[in-house]
Parts: sequence; C-alpha cells; structure tokens
Amino acid sequence: MGWLACLVLVVVSACTPAAEAQTRLIVTDSLGLPGINLTCLLMGCNVVRGLGDPNGQLFLVTLPPILNPVTKLLQISLQLGVLSVEVDQVVSQQGPVSTGTPSYMTDETPVTYYGTTVWQGYLVQTGNQLVRTGQAQAAFNAAGNGVIVADIDTGVDPTHPVLQGVLFDGYDFTRNVSGGSELADVSGGPTTSQNNAEASPTVLDQRTVAVLDQRTVAVLDGGSYSDFGHGTMTAGIIHLVAPQAKIMPLKAFSANGSAYDSDILRAIYYAVANGAQVMNMSWNYSSYSSDLAQAIKYANSKGVISVASAGNSGEYTMVYPGGLPGVIDVASTSNEDSQSTFTNYGVPPVFMAAPGEGVVTTYPWGTYAAGWGTSFSTPFVAGAAALMLGANSNCPNWTVPVGLANAHYIGDINLGFGRLDTYQAMQACNLLP
Repeated sequence: MGWLACLVLVVVSACTPAAEAQTRLIVTDSLGLPGINLTCLLMGCNVVRGLGDPNGQLFLVTLPPILNPVTKLLQISLQLGVLSVEVDQVVSQQGPVSTGTPSYMTDETPVTYYGTTVWQGYLVQTGNQLVRTGQAQAAFNAAGNGVIVADIDTGVDPTHPVLQGVLFDGYDFTRNVSGGSELADVSGGPTTSQNNAEASPTVLDQRTVAVLDQRTVAVLDGGSYSDFGHGTMTAGIIHLVAPQAKIMPLKAFSANGSAYDSDILRAIYYAVANGAQVMNMSWNYSSYSSDLAQAIKYANSKGVISVASAGNSGEYTMVYPGGLPGVIDVASTSNEDSQSTFTNYGVPPVFMAAPGEGVVTTYPWGTYAAGWGTSFSTPFVAGAAALMLGANSNCPNWTVPVGLANAHYIGDINLGFGRLDTYQAMQACNLLP
C-alpha cells in the first residue's frame, strides 16, 4: 500500500497494484504454516512469509502469472483452514499544495533543545505555539521520557543530528533489514548529480529550507523519489513535542510513497512486539481492510495508542486506519486556527485536529523542510500522547484519549473535540483518578 505522501501529503486511496509478474495475496489460515503450505502445494501458489501476527495465521502468498488470479483467489478461499483472502493492495497518496513561505521557516538561529542544537524557527513556529508544547513540558516536567513511538513511514535519516540520539531499533520492511533508514532509497545526498538520483543540488543545502508538496520534494523531485524524506519529517514533529521519547522508525514505504499492505501489517505487529506504546500512522487507505482492522484491534488490546491521519481530499469521508475503532483520527488546521481547506473532516471519524500547514521539521542530511497536510498534523498528536505517557506515570494509556479530548474548540463541529492543546491534555490526564 502506498501513501506517504506528502511531504505535504497525505491522503491515500486504495488501488489495484500496477501490473506485476505475480499477484500478491494476504491469506489468513487457521491451520498456520502447515495449512497454508498444503494449500499452496495444491493450488500452485507460493508462501513468501508470515506477517508477524501473534497467532501465526497471516501470510503473504504469490500467484505465478500463468494462473488466473480471480479463479485462484476463489479456490484458495475455499480450502480447509483458510479464513480470509485479500489482495495485497497498494495505496497511493495525494496531498495539498503548499501556499506561501511562513516567516519562521527562515529563522536559522541556533538554540539548544534537550541536548541538541536546532533552528529557532523549528521551535517557535506557529503550530507549535498554538498547541502549547513548551508550556506543557515546563508545567508538568514532561518530555516523553521512557516512551517508545513507532513511526510507520518511509524510514528516517539516522544521521540527522536532531534525531540520532532518540532513535530506537527500527526495521526496513521494504528490504527486510534492521535499521529503518530511508537514505538507502537514494544513491547520494544534496550534492548528488541529476543523472545519479534525479537530485537538484541547488534546491536544498544546509542553509536552505525546502517547501514540500505532493509534487516537489526538496532534493529529489517526483517519480520514484516523490516522498523521500517524509519519515524524517514526521519523526521530527514527534520529537518536537516529546523530545525525550524514543522513535522507532519502521520503514514500510518506499521513496515513491507506496507500500504493500503486507508490509504495513508486519510493521504494526513488529511495533507491538517490540514495545511501542504509540503508533504514528501518517497515511491511510480509502477502503476497508479486515486484516488492517485486526492488526489495529490487536495493537489496541495491548494498550498501544494508535494515531492516524484523516486524509487530504477535503471531504467528509471515512479512511483507514483513522476510521477504525480505538484510533485517534487527526484532521488539519491552519495557523489561523481554522479548518484546512484540504483536510478530510466530519464526526465520525475525526477525533480531533492539529496544525498541518507550513509545519517546519527535520529533513534528511541534517536539514529542515516544511510540509502541508494531515501527515504533519498526526505526529503532533502522537507526540502529545507520548508526552502524556511519560509524565511520571500520572497518565496511563487509558487516560490518553480522554486527556487529548480536552482540546481547544475552534467552533467547528467537523473537527471532533477541536484543535490539540497539549497543556490542557496533560492537565486533564493528571486530574483523572
């Protein structure tokens, strides 16, 4: 499934994968590995791998091109032990267009922030002031210490000086290797030649802030690099709100903004198995997936706080996982505290909103960039959840949604409880019995 979109980005619509040599299926078999192996022996399919569910019943299966996918899907679904069969769909994102250049984007004054040096514009940007991050951190002596946030995205730049000290062991599901670095998607950095990696070295360097939208992404523009940097950006917003929380980069998306459903499922189960307490999901499916619903239900049962983007098609519509039970679905607001024109809206599924326009955050190679979209609203809320969980055990996981609901109501019933107010959220959960 793909999506990441946006560095401005974020909406996704489920779609059929591009023509491939093989058809990919996600199969749930109650008989486990022996059962699915027997089924594929009979049906001529191939078991690629298990997808990490706790019951050992979920598998990625491929069909060779010589087999009719529709006929075989039906035949597989009728085999003994098979509970469900879904196409391993690909999701692609669309996103809003950036508008203007906020003044704080060029404030490069170096300031110290929890042991690292950051741009002042990163701290004083309008969105961060609106949600009152600094007040909440100071008043409640909280910075997310001891909390692990899984960021399911394009990966992260593990060398970024702002992030490298807070990264937790991650994983790259696109290559099946540990780490979760998104730098592996390109063959060079800002000085790479155009012929080498479609790079534009004049666009981004250590002193230039890039403005990103769904078509133009800082250094690497379009095509297979359309969403490069997205994961580093979402991680930077989580860090902005909860600077002592550990971030677990789970790379399920490629730099082109696409990911297979199976890799997303593996990432969710990996996050739960490896101690994540919050999941940031700045992407969405436009259609319901029972396997995704089951994975989120499992994460919820283990006390994981799931936060997802509402999407950027400007509609009253349900997307997933935001629309699933127990997920905090986040819409976008402007720096003027109004509903963003591009955000999806409506209650349900929207639980709340957060700033999502001109958000300055970290970008690969030690730089910064700005993004527009619910992709960037979501990590504000995920960071606030981490801040609450790390508040000296005063805010256990069940209090987090209750606390977040103490948002700043901006007079718009389409945005759920309102725009995130981290101070009010912290105050509320500290007062709960």
